Amino acid sequence: MPCTEPLEERRASRVVGRAAVAALVLVVVACTRPADRGPGEGGDARRASPPPVTAPAPAVVGAAPAGEAKRTLPMPKSGRNWVEVRQQAAERLIAANPDITYLGRVPDQLLAIPVLEVELNGDGSVRRIEILREPREAKDTIKIAVDAMRRAAPFGDVSRLPRPWKFTETFLFDDARKFKPRTLDR
Repeated sequence: MPCTEPLEERRASRVVGRAAVAALVLVVVACTRPADRGPGEGGDARRASPPPVTAPAPAVVGAAPAGEAKRTLPMPKSGRNWVEVRQQAAERLIAANPDITYLGRVPDQLLAIPVLEVELNGDGSVRRIEILREPREAKDTIKIAVDAMRRAAPFGDVSRLPRPWKFTETFLFDDARKFKPRTLDR
């Protein structure tokens, strides 16, 4: 069916559509809380813009727990701010642990919600993992989360970011003991 709108009207509607999308993105960025932005970012929403998309070369990375083979993950990019580091860490958690993760809607009733604080070395490797929230039930999910975090490391060079080189991740476990990083659920 041929388009009956004049060419100028179609162009104008495309411009309006693009402007609406840009306005929506600005509203979402402006509505994020400073706590969501990470340490040292001072609430500057302009710093939270995503990095340019590049195709890194695959490499075997991450420290797999004893008895497990390492997965092939792309080399991590250096984060320009803590929002990027957290986003990349969450994406790497999914890539490094495909058998124990989910990406769909979070169930209304969760099995467990452990929260980890990950301290990094300047090169993005894991220095220390501290458990900030231990679930009342399903305590084994803590080990699953810690092992998953170690498999996903390193998380990119953070040496140019403000110290402390730490971030937190909340793990949303369903009844099948599969998790979704909360960072990806925002």
